[in-house]
Amino acid sequence: MLQDMKQRQFRRGRIKIPMFVVCVGLFLCFSNVNASIHEYRMEAFSPKSDAFFFHGGSEGLYASKLHEPTTDASSETKPSFKGKSIISFDPVTFVRPKETAKSHHQMQQNTGLVEAIILEVKDRARIGGSSLESDAICCNKQLADQGSCNQGEVIIQHNPNNLGWPKRIKTFFQGDNEEAKMDVETVEINSTGMYYLYFMFCDPQLKGTLIKGRTVWKNPNGYLPGKMAPLMTFYGLMSLVYLVLGLAWFLRFVQFWKDIIHLHYHITLVIALGMCEMAVWYFEYSNFNSTGTRPMGITMWAVTFGSVKKTLSRLLLLVVSMGFGVVRPTLGGLTSKVVLLGLIYFIATEALELVEHLGNINDFSGKAKLVLVLPVAFLDACFILWIFSSLSKTLEKLQMRRNLAKLELYRKFTNALAVSVLLSIAWIGFESPPMHSMGKEDGNWQALFVEMTFLQDVFQMKQKIKLYFNATDPLSEFWQIAWIIPAFWNMLAYCLLVVICVLWAPSRNPTRYAYMEGMGEDSDEEGIALTGNSGDMAMKLERQAIGDDLEEDKRE
Repeated sequence: MLQDMKQRQFRRGRIKIPMFVVCVGLFLCFSNVNASIHEYRMEAFSPKSDAFFFHGGSEGLYASKLHEPTTDASSETKPSFKGKSIISFDPVTFVRPKETAKSHHQMQQNTGLVEAIILEVKDRARIGGSSLESDAICCNKQLADQGSCNQGEVIIQHNPNNLGWPKRIKTFFQGDNEEAKMDVETVEINSTGMYYLYFMFCDPQLKGTLIKGRTVWKNPNGYLPGKMAPLMTFYGLMSLVYLVLGLAWFLRFVQFWKDIIHLHYHITLVIALGMCEMAVWYFEYSNFNSTGTRPMGITMWAVTFGSVKKTLSRLLLLVVSMGFGVVRPTLGGLTSKVVLLGLIYFIATEALELVEHLGNINDFSGKAKLVLVLPVAFLDACFILWIFSSLSKTLEKLQMRRNLAKLELYRKFTNALAVSVLLSIAWIGFESPPMHSMGKEDGNWQALFVEMTFLQDVFQMKQKIKLYFNATDPLSEFWQIAWIIPAFWNMLAYCLLVVICVLWAPSRNPTRYAYMEGMGEDSDEEGIALTGNSGDMAMKLERQAIGDDLEEDKRE
């Protein structure tokens, strides 16, 4: 009893650990993460109606470019799959319970059947008895007597426009053997589409059967899934775009190095991180395309660069909105709060990116998705509220003090943020209709929550958009345009960075936006001269206003 109580207390303690910390720890245990190479490690089948099934994988595959049989130049007997889309079983083994195996005689043949079924998503209605006005998935005696199917097999209605599809591959247990190994077989894909692989059996005596092995999925140009293939080119182009921005900023930085302020160093760091992030993602995708696996080292670097860049980008927008280096020399008592918010955001984003890129998001339940996305969504909302609140205060101060040059600068910055909001809303409206036409298997409220999050967010919100896309498009029928979603948010973040670089570019006249303590922050920058006693009085009032602002910052 005492031991049970200790175990319960230990479990309660574990539940209190934040989900994102657990996810980080879990993924540190793996050296390679398989994607186009799907591995099965003694996994169980799930019951569905009168059948048992195991989802072996799903990927967007393009039609093979070459259809004639070819051989490798180094071997006359080894086939070459260059320029072809394939699904290869390499190999796959089924393990049934010992009790089931012992119930059969050693000399018996075909004592159990497991079927591998490959189908294109548009043919999903051809699996099961819907076309035969039956709710059954497996063929029963009544349907077999009608000649519609073979008893004990999964019901499949072949596509007359694509002979032999959906494709069925049978594997039989023999005698009293516990294991049945599939023949090494390669299926060539000649039609572009989203393909699903299911392993299924209808015999209830096989309940408890496990699957092990792996399947290899390949597109004509490499192992990258169809959803991800265009992103490799996109990240390559974005690397060059960031390089151009970095060179232009560096030349400007060197030219006016004597007039550099702290804000310029922050902008330089964000540009450098963006350049590194895009380059690492390109090399990660390139490696993935060549090998079919995602080494954890490269992926971790890419994820970390992305998380750090997104965190610093938000902090950059926040401190700019606060008027750091322009209206106020320091953040005062707000520094610790800004740093704390950035640190928490980095941890939450890193965990979400790890789960997204090191694991298949479809392997997680709806609750797990919500637990991971909620912290990032909440923190983004905090950033948004703080940014616009600070921006409003900064504009009000500049307008009251008649700092016309700085006021014009911040108005341009505000207009850029407003345009990004409008673009975000327009983009959500563009992508939402086709998605909402799909099934609502994860619930309308969950999709609505994420959509409302985007209406608030003007930042790069790639993580939540992807989760939203997967939730409202469970069958991935729009896989060929899925890459546009992360591409848009990357481009929007880049454009905001360019706007900041243009508005706060180093120049010979840093006083147009820099905080000048010696001259008095609130002196009129349009050349209004203050002389005599009135001028002295105005200067005193301005300095008193600055002191009040600093006291206000400390109180905040």
